Amino acid sequence: MSIEIIATGGTFDKSYFPLTGALGFAQSILSTLLEQANLSAAPTVTVLPLMDSLDMTDRDRQTIFDRVKNSSVDKIILIHGTDTMAQTAQNMLGKIKGKTIVFTGAMVPARIVQSDAFFNLGFALCAVQLANPGVYIAMNGQLLPADTATKNKAKGIFEKN
Repeated sequence: MSIEIIATGGTFDKSYFPLTGALGFAQSILSTLLEQANLSAAPTVTVLPLMDSLDMTDRDRQTIFDRVKNSSVDKIILIHGTDTMAQTAQNMLGKIKGKTIVFTGAMVPARIVQSDAFFNLGFALCAVQLANPGVYIAMNGQLLPADTATKNKAKGIFEKN
């Protein structure tokens, strides 16, 4: 079973730059996390330009859509910023047939010890293998169909709307 993971940035991949005190993007941590996971079959990793999802444009979303649509595999995980994850996921609804597409991300950067990134990645890896074709969000231990998922910013979780 082939899986492709597409990294687009978001908090999941943010780095802390001590000289400026800012969070930003250097390179994706995804390959390091996958190596630590000791998977029996390594997924293909594609890294698109890493960005905060609040900075994504319609053109960026089209690039993500095109990559998913043109992927040769039918099981795809998208690492995406949580602020507009639902918007990007919902944009794919009904437009890509026969693929299982699972969005995930993190509320705390993966490079920080108390991050939810590693758990969310593992959960998404399981979900993409077990779920029927469709578009989902895998966050906070839940697999939600994209058309029912929303980020509750007050609680810092995704939930069914």
